Amino acid sequence: MTFISVNPYTGETAWRAEAWDAAELEAALAETAGATPAWAARPVTERCQLLRRAAAVLRERADEWAGLITLEMGKLAREARAEVEKCAVGCEFYAERGAGFIADELVDSDAGRSLVAYQPLGTVFAIMPWNFPLWQVFRFAAPSLAAGNTAVLKHASNVPQCALAIESVFRDAGFPKGVFRTLMIGASQSEQVIADRRVDAVTLTGSERAGRQVAAAAGQHLKKTVLELGGSDAFVVLEDADLESAVANAVTSRFQNAGQSCIAAKRFIVVDTLADDFVARFKAAVEALKPGDPAAEGTTLAPLAREDLREALHRQVRASLAQGAVAVCGCEPLEGAGFFYAASIVDRVMPGMPAYEEELFGPVAAVIRVRGEEEAVAVANASRYGLGSSVWTGDGARGERIARRIQAGACFVNGAVKSDPRLPFGGIKASGYGRELSHHGLREFVNAKTIWIR
Repeated sequence: MTFISVNPYTGETAWRAEAWDAAELEAALAETAGATPAWAARPVTERCQLLRRAAAVLRERADEWAGLITLEMGKLAREARAEVEKCAVGCEFYAERGAGFIADELVDSDAGRSLVAYQPLGTVFAIMPWNFPLWQVFRFAAPSLAAGNTAVLKHASNVPQCALAIESVFRDAGFPKGVFRTLMIGASQSEQVIADRRVDAVTLTGSERAGRQVAAAAGQHLKKTVLELGGSDAFVVLEDADLESAVANAVTSRFQNAGQSCIAAKRFIVVDTLADDFVARFKAAVEALKPGDPAAEGTTLAPLAREDLREALHRQVRASLAQGAVAVCGCEPLEGAGFFYAASIVDRVMPGMPAYEEELFGPVAAVIRVRGEEEAVAVANASRYGLGSSVWTGDGARGERIARRIQAGACFVNGAVKSDPRLPFGGIKASGYGRELSHHGLREFVNAKTIWIR
């Protein structure tokens, strides 16, 4: 296999390298296995100090890392810089709180003394996607390393330079050799790594199909997994919503990263009484987005990361229109160089259409009209996905009540869904299981050991 990095803006090959052979993979796994006992035994305060240094390295070379993100997957330059900064913030969060998250917990029992000790599992194998090529990795790596685990990464094949850059961040921050390794391997070698006795747990962010395959492989070897899979987040707009705020956030949530985000708003569930007004305002804002060079500050719509992704998205849009959905704007690939798709809205989406049933991973918003609150909740829950969601209403108490009813790993009231190191992140149903971030994410890959002393 050859790793090929293609610039989504120009379509030109930017970098290529051959995948590792069996000997190179074995050497990397052996190196990490050799580093694991000493890293687990190292005081948590020292591990956290190195995470703080990783945050500094990220900021010192932020323009370089952001440039790689833009080059390899087409993210807008300002969004790429924000992603690098978020990685630094995540490292600092666990540098400050990691020791407290795994401190012993004393428990009253029939023992003279009893406690819960949180101890690392060993080596975590991460399979990560291209859409947030740094943040997705640091989101798992910072808590895992703070807890005393080592980590090996199989990144997406279209962001190989980002994958190697992440390893260099940890290396330059002073992490011991082997504590974090990027494996330059193809997807076909992942099962071999999962099965390896030196690997103790697996985390994946990716598609529903990939999640099923990884969970099955890990289950055969009784290894802990955390899966963050696809999403088709509901964006529920009720009759008492602040439309100006709702529309502004709808544009940001759907079209940032060219719509290539699992937690992007994808299904806009709007009550009939204000649907026409919402769609008109939404259309005006969406049509103002400017496609172009993602490295240029004036660009507001980035290309998709790969040509095949654009083709798949357009097939979903065409099929939905053929079944009766209404094209409000866009709904076509843009001509010229680069993998651009027009910022699009499809209205009057109904059950059975791809825009209703499937995840649209690109700059296309699906509007579903409902009669009121009860139907809005029912439609929000009708999806097989359950990652994030949001509710827009002028009544905060009403919003919280609805948020508790929506089946998702997160629900934001009058705010766009985002990941935050202080809060657990993850989904239910076909969006996966387990949690990342906060103390919940750190404790996914530790042994909560009971110690009982007479």
